[in-house]
Amino acid sequence: MPGYQRKETMKAIRYHRHGGPEVLQYEDVPVPLVNEREVLVRVHAASINPGDWQIRSGMAGDRFPLPYIPGWDISGTVEEVGAGVTSLRVGDEVFGMSANSGACAEYAALPAAQLARKPRSISHEAAAALPQSACAAWNALFVQGGLKAGQRVLINGASGGVGHFAVQLAKWKGAEVTGVASGRNEAFLRELGADQFADYSSGSWTQAVDPVQLAVDTVGGTEGNRLLEVITPGGSLVPVTWGNYDTDQAAAGQIDVHEVAMLPVTTADLDRISRLVEKGQLRAVIDRMFPLKETALAHELSESRRARGKIIIRVSSTADR
Repeated sequence: MPGYQRKETMKAIRYHRHGGPEVLQYEDVPVPLVNEREVLVRVHAASINPGDWQIRSGMAGDRFPLPYIPGWDISGTVEEVGAGVTSLRVGDEVFGMSANSGACAEYAALPAAQLARKPRSISHEAAAALPQSACAAWNALFVQGGLKAGQRVLINGASGGVGHFAVQLAKWKGAEVTGVASGRNEAFLRELGADQFADYSSGSWTQAVDPVQLAVDTVGGTEGNRLLEVITPGGSLVPVTWGNYDTDQAAAGQIDVHEVAMLPVTTADLDRISRLVEKGQLRAVIDRMFPLKETALAHELSESRRARGKIIIRVSSTADR
């Protein structure tokens, strides 16, 4: 592009060893190069997902080499285009999901096949909230869960990132939705469309809800077996994260427990979500926004599992765009 001068370095959050939020460093790193199928995105906003702090803490082992720039969800402006990319141009406002993290930085290189044009009606912050969580909710409900209009579905962790999208998508489909979360989130979830609410802190909540054909578990951990109690014979349990489920109990109840699916986000997936957003049928709820240099605080909030909706990192200000 005439007159374009590529920056050599950028600000980024990076860590050189696994550990707690304190290992996250705000430092200067090289601006990534793009291959022929990638674009360089000037990042305006990123979002935090549980996988970010799980990888940081070492739960993924050495799968992601150090030093490592965290973050997967991105919204920003195309700065450079690889030689083989024809779907996007410099200056396009895009959102999507990185193939190899790197969102918590001023620039990120992403495959064009994992980007789409940002919904025009929303901000970069709202767009950054969508890719991983909204697409994970879609996959759990409709691809793995096969949810149909008129069925009953339970969303465990309904007030979180994936959960609050799942509630909205299930209602859009015409399902009857039960949301499970802490008591303080009941009004919030009913506003999103939940027909029934259960407070997970109540020891008897499984007896208080109607049986469902599908349960989506966004929480995981050791409490997953309680979900098996509310699924009808022939129903399904779809975990979005790893949990412990009694296979004998599931088999006795004729319940199909799916594997956790980590599917790549595609342009088609993002376009589908974008259309729902533009029609007012899906919205991202943002709990808090942090500047890039305070990413450690965002990780702490995510680890607390008390965030309502999504946690956003603002990388560049409106004045910089």
